[in-house]
Amino acid sequence: MRDRHVRKSQLLTHVLILAPAVLSLAPAWALAQSETAPAAVPTSGFSATFTHFAVAADHPVASAAGAEVLAKGGNAVDAAVAASFTLSVVRPFSCGIGGGGFMLISLPSKDSKPNAPRIERAINYRELAPRAARKNLYESLDQERASLDGALAAGVPGTVAGLLYALETYGTLDRATVLAPAIRAAREGFQTDGAYMRAAINATERFVINKDYQTRFAFTWERFLGSGAIALGDTIKNPEQAALLEAIARDGAAAFYSGTFGKSLIEHVNADALITYTAGGRNPPRNAAWFTEQDFKLPRVDDGEPLTVEFLGKRVLLMPPPSSGGIAIGQILGLAERRGLATLWAEGNSASYAHQLAESFKFAFADRANYLADPKFTAIPVKKLLGAQRLDDFARRINPSHSYGPEYYGEPGQIKIDSGTSHISVIDGRGGAVACTETINTEFGSYLAVPGSGFCLNNQMDDFTTRLDKPNAYGLRQSEKNLPEPSKRPLSSMSPTIVLDADAPIIVAGASGGPRIITATAQSILNILVRNMNAADAVAAKRMHHQWLPSVLEIERGFDDREIMNGMGVSLWLRKVRQNVKDATSGAVVQLIHRTPAGTLDAVSDPRKGGAPAGE
Repeated sequence: MRDRHVRKSQLLTHVLILAPAVLSLAPAWALAQSETAPAAVPTSGFSATFTHFAVAADHPVASAAGAEVLAKGGNAVDAAVAASFTLSVVRPFSCGIGGGGFMLISLPSKDSKPNAPRIERAINYRELAPRAARKNLYESLDQERASLDGALAAGVPGTVAGLLYALETYGTLDRATVLAPAIRAAREGFQTDGAYMRAAINATERFVINKDYQTRFAFTWERFLGSGAIALGDTIKNPEQAALLEAIARDGAAAFYSGTFGKSLIEHVNADALITYTAGGRNPPRNAAWFTEQDFKLPRVDDGEPLTVEFLGKRVLLMPPPSSGGIAIGQILGLAERRGLATLWAEGNSASYAHQLAESFKFAFADRANYLADPKFTAIPVKKLLGAQRLDDFARRINPSHSYGPEYYGEPGQIKIDSGTSHISVIDGRGGAVACTETINTEFGSYLAVPGSGFCLNNQMDDFTTRLDKPNAYGLRQSEKNLPEPSKRPLSSMSPTIVLDADAPIIVAGASGGPRIITATAQSILNILVRNMNAADAVAAKRMHHQWLPSVLEIERGFDDREIMNGMGVSLWLRKVRQNVKDATSGAVVQLIHRTPAGTLDAVSDPRKGGAPAGE
């Protein structure tokens, strides 16, 4: 007991010293990043080669859960669902049943005829804004963190509905078998690792600054943060989530969205909503309910066609809106082909390669800001954005020796100016593949945990344009098209991606890390298909990131290393062509599987977060 109190005192003292410095030196959106800083990248155990099937998640227990159900005869969907429910337990700061996500599926046809088309689906179970949402809500509250902390930050969770829909429609195993690894992990517990500790320290700073959070969000403070005394290697057990997962395995989605638990969730959320509504002595609205039973009866799962683009003779499956990543990656790949980046790299022009790739990022993120939102509320010109005419024009406007101001790439004057995320990649032994990205938004989401549930609700409402004159928690500036409305889904950077060659999946990839998801996923794919790297090097390689606004090109330390960039002085050269280069303060985390020409499966869990793949 004494050691625990000493440890608590030391951690809180550390946080109290660090917090003012961090808050004064970094913009608010930088503090929201929950992925690892890119400096220290361990090199052991993050990649492996398999011959039959593989799962890559950002926690080894989750990868093992997916591999376990594959060994029992399940397919890629079964494995992804098992890994996802397990991540809800072992990565409570990143994702979970209190959030939502996207799943991209490519499975062999059930038709035994030769050349029968594959089953290719894009499943959207992104959180929905509740019926109480309105466009000016967060501006009217005049509270900086109303869209980040507490009940009013939460959208209606979609993960349970989406995962069970995918399992029942495209999986092969029963719920009890698929959820068994997650239930076991919750009951037996898991040990905190470096990624967990980074998230815990960041969250603890918030709880120290806002001391009322320690009672308002008591479960998160006491269980997930150890009342400020959590330490590396501590074991966290979650019998509350185990019991809920057992009910879901038995009764399906109804155990979450209706009955005793669903009613309790709604009541607890609405009680917390009053705290935000009445802060500063304001009167609550006439109907202060944030969640209603009607919200939980709305359809939460959309099953549609993936976006498809061609790149270097291969077919790439991408997630359609409200994912912004699909269109952005499609544009980045299209520009890479038009600008001949493969030739540039082969000729040793690494500096020009980096500059022109950064320029493509700017065009893609400008279009993201100006055009993208929930397609059920706004017409999205997908064909135009991915069309040859637009990409040809962008390619012509990329100057190989000069960079420009933001207005060159988009129209910032028209804009009133994803962290807690996790990705799973699976390739099974039957030629099936799944790329699945899920989130609760920033670390530990809204911090709000329903008593007896064992999970944090998301703070996905911040992915809407919550304030017209300010960027969101990730520094992204977004248009009025993304303002919150009832039953609307917020724009997302999640970018599950599958690359096929002759109808066989050869790359399954995706990432966590807010807007860096897009650029990290694109670079990892380019590293394999253009730079001819093996999967481990492709994921571990230092990266750069540009999201148009702010006009900054972030580069991970070590970017100029000879073994990474095939040359020296790239950063200096980028500055000479007017790129505003700065060291990256956080990095995305990629999970990738590559089927090599030899037929083996190279699976990689990005060393930046400490995951490990599993398979056979």
